[in-house]
Amino acid sequence: MNQDYIIPAPWAVIEEGFEKDRVKSSESLFSIGNGAMGQRANFEEAYSGKTFQGSYIGGVYYPDKTRVGWWKNGYPEYFAKVLNAPSWIGIKVTVDGEALDLNTVKSVSKFRRELNMKEGWLGRSFETELQNGTQLKVKAKRFLSLEHDELGAINYEVTPLNKDVSISYEPYLDSGITNEDTNWDDKFWNTLEVEEDGNKAYITAHTMKTMFYVCTAMSNTFTVDGKEISLTLKTNKAETYIGHVYETDIREGETFAIQKYAGYITSFNHDKDELKQAAEAVLDTALEEGFTRLLAKQKEDWAAIWAMADIVIDGDVKAQQGIRFNIFQLNQTYLGKDARLNIGPKGFTGEKYGGSTYWDTEAYCLPFYMATKDQQVARNLLTYRYNHLEKAIENAEKLGFKNGAALYPMVTMNGEECHNEWEITFEEIHRNGAMIFAIRDYVNYTGDFSYIPEKGLEVMIGVARFWKQRATWSSKKEQFVILGVTGPNEYENNVNNNFYTNYLAKWCLNYAVENAKKVSKEFASDYKRIAEATGISNEELNSWTEVAEKMYLPFSEENGVYLQQDGFLDKELVTVADLDKAERPINQKWSWDRILRSPYIKQADTLQGFYVFEDDFSQDELKKHFDFYEPFTVHESSLSPCVHSIQAAKLDQMDQAYAFYLRTARLDLDDYNKEVHEGLHITSMAGTWLSIVAGFGGMRIKDDKLSFAPKMPKAWDGFSFKLNFRNQIVKVAVAKDKYTFSLDGGDDLDILVDGKEISISADEPTEV
Repeated sequence: MNQDYIIPAPWAVIEEGFEKDRVKSSESLFSIGNGAMGQRANFEEAYSGKTFQGSYIGGVYYPDKTRVGWWKNGYPEYFAKVLNAPSWIGIKVTVDGEALDLNTVKSVSKFRRELNMKEGWLGRSFETELQNGTQLKVKAKRFLSLEHDELGAINYEVTPLNKDVSISYEPYLDSGITNEDTNWDDKFWNTLEVEEDGNKAYITAHTMKTMFYVCTAMSNTFTVDGKEISLTLKTNKAETYIGHVYETDIREGETFAIQKYAGYITSFNHDKDELKQAAEAVLDTALEEGFTRLLAKQKEDWAAIWAMADIVIDGDVKAQQGIRFNIFQLNQTYLGKDARLNIGPKGFTGEKYGGSTYWDTEAYCLPFYMATKDQQVARNLLTYRYNHLEKAIENAEKLGFKNGAALYPMVTMNGEECHNEWEITFEEIHRNGAMIFAIRDYVNYTGDFSYIPEKGLEVMIGVARFWKQRATWSSKKEQFVILGVTGPNEYENNVNNNFYTNYLAKWCLNYAVENAKKVSKEFASDYKRIAEATGISNEELNSWTEVAEKMYLPFSEENGVYLQQDGFLDKELVTVADLDKAERPINQKWSWDRILRSPYIKQADTLQGFYVFEDDFSQDELKKHFDFYEPFTVHESSLSPCVHSIQAAKLDQMDQAYAFYLRTARLDLDDYNKEVHEGLHITSMAGTWLSIVAGFGGMRIKDDKLSFAPKMPKAWDGFSFKLNFRNQIVKVAVAKDKYTFSLDGGDDLDILVDGKEISISADEPTEV
């Protein structure tokens, strides 16, 4: 833990007291989004101190030229930048001629910021004294509408406390923004038009190279003590800026408020020549509804999300706050409405990593969306990858692979690889397997096998062809090996025979053969179509089986464990417990060379294989491998604590399981990795959900049934969650002395609890 200023609360993230050195961290933690756009929690009024200004639009990016020392054949042509979009939240506030700026005021008191997760809004209040002696009370509330996902709304209030004053508001739009993260300081946006129509203003701009057209629009209304007033505006206009200035005299104790309605209308959803008309319609809707009614609808929409997605924890407020924060941010990032979008690792909270899609989606996020929304949302995520299959084949061709072999990208916006680190672009090929076990998880959970003949088998064929060609026959071992890879543990590069990668390749090949045979027998017309398109044959299937059967898996007889890679035991095996705390985190304190030679593991690697393919290994094998590898794991990846929490719970090592849960649930709230100012770890938040549902809830699919093996952390009095399983809502409540299962309507359902079959119904809860 590296920070401890967030006040524990079950339904809110709360900060009290203004500290300049934590502004950037809070801008990340209090971020808001609605699945289509999002923004960091920057102040509405001007702030001249250190800040990371950021507003983002789903699917809009820029292909920044990769900055590398030297080029390699097959290297990605660009690094996809998540773009800082034109700013619309700004409201310059001037009181008796002095600008309100918390970096320069005489004093700030009663500062409070709240991210209300239950209702979906961000609020802030404070009192301040300006240098001219004027004392003010300020309150702001804003949200991004779930119903109208091109619209955001702000209510900003100023109350003079010690005298009558003249207050000026200048709400503005600004397309002259830059990215925090850029390689070459390129100009990302080209502003085309800056326009106004009465009290409405518009800036139309397009991205360079990718040519996404965006109209940023605003309109404003005003009240004094809650009563609407009309004000005359003056315009400040420049090449990339438009501000509307409204000024009035306000008496001591009166509250002068502005309601600002604004947002983005993009060529992603509209004809580029009709953006202004569409923007006008959005603003008209906002003006007709008004802030109060829009906010009321926002509360209803979030209530509907929470009715399905909430996890309740009794007796542990920090744990409760942590899981709700994770669930809230996941829903702010992706709601499943648009199959063209995906879940970026920073969501709408920052620019690091670039791209919109990592293997995190398939490995961690799919189960969350599958269980808390419906199978169509999960199918959309799988279809996203199917739609990029041709690009995956192109990615593989650039590296010399043939015959329709597919290599899915580590990072992408449109299916092309756009990652800028060679050891990941070329070597972290395990991501290819995640595409396939996500299909397995979808079919097992939903029972919807139809996805495989319709789309999934073609993806399996491309991936299997890649693994077949990527494996090398070792005459010395008389087995197939996979050389020069980086496993999930990115603290080892260019290693041979990473266990997780080899095992994953073996499984993918077998799974592809199994499903090809099933489709050929049960979906003959689909198989004929697929065979004609891909040229798949029985001979090729047999060759995959041969590679899988003869895949080398490094193993230490002395230690009784599979080796993370061939050379792991050659390292100086000093555990993390013996590592000086002053050296942590090693990724910020050590040279890369030193990290690569160390035994330290960034995240679950061999243990990732035991997590993904747990039915292939015994409980004793899991324990032996957990006890061997976890002591070397520094958990400096956000994806690490959740996997370890799940496995520790399975092993009944509940103190460890709980500690890992807190770390994943509060990774950002407590800034464990000292980097929250860069943005939140969105995709790992789905792992937090898994650590409760799959870890403490013990949820699995066994014998085609939902199965549970619940376990309770000592610090909790109980916990409960819901699952949408095959279109039936199952509620699970775990107490210290009993488990309760219930159905929300539908037919009776047979489930397994601690290995025993029981039947649950909608008539009354079933206690075990």
